[in-house]
Amino acid sequence: MEKNNAKAWLYLIPAGIFLAVFMIYPLIDVFVYSMEESYNFASQTSRGTGLFNFSYILHDTYFLQAVKNTALCVIITVPISTVLSLLIAFGLSSIKPLRNLFQTVFFLPYVTNTLAVGLVFMILFKKTPYTDGMVNLLLHFFHGPSIDFIDGPYWAKMMVLCIYVIWIVMPFKILILTSALASVDQNYYNAAKVDGTRGWRIFVRITLPMISPTVFYLIITGFIGAFKEYSDAVALFGTDLNAAKMNTIVGYIYDMLYGNGGGYPSYASAAAILLFAIILTITVINLMFSRRHVYY
Repeated sequence: MEKNNAKAWLYLIPAGIFLAVFMIYPLIDVFVYSMEESYNFASQTSRGTGLFNFSYILHDTYFLQAVKNTALCVIITVPISTVLSLLIAFGLSSIKPLRNLFQTVFFLPYVTNTLAVGLVFMILFKKTPYTDGMVNLLLHFFHGPSIDFIDGPYWAKMMVLCIYVIWIVMPFKILILTSALASVDQNYYNAAKVDGTRGWRIFVRITLPMISPTVFYLIITGFIGAFKEYSDAVALFGTDLNAAKMNTIVGYIYDMLYGNGGGYPSYASAAAILLFAIILTITVINLMFSRRHVYY
């Protein structure tokens, strides 16, 4: 038995080295950077250590705007995308004709380049001197006002971003949920039908509990992915997200490192540590919630 344990640890050494080099060490390095005040990247020197970097970014209007945008994106996109994906996956599982075709159609956005999809969305929503865009044409048809969704009011830009994020993340969720629904034992459904149980009660009492681990997994990964949003905002509003007031926390970190006002690794590290703390807190809360509502 001890020989088997030694062999198991031997097999785990490469994975342990990989995690230590590419995950644990960078995390420690970022934490160290976040505590160094007025760090000079060229000379590798700092003025001292402390919490000044955290105080600075917590009073930075650009960072607060990025936190607001990210929080709204998380709150709106994660529940809506999960519910819509569950409904679509349930519908796909209930039909047999052309099921594979529909699954392929729903999965296409996931394998399409993010910037290409963003360009299509921008064309649909953007108002130019030559055209109001397809969405505004639809609004005109129903006698609605013309809105510039890309360069206009904040609520319009946030709505487009949320719709875009939901569109991007739904295909993966649909695929996973479709597989989870297919794995549910049909004997439970047959027994419920014999007892005369209605469809909605079957869904709530049998289907949801049986696929709850998968739903919980998608919620956790959805929160993490939404907090790390950046490329989707760039695809819609360009690289100058601060000017558009549509920056995210990851975008703020990138700007502090490489943007026009970049070259501040200490501020970027402090923002990254705060993002890590937020994601960790949300994940822990979800894990605590799952103990009572997820059935393994």
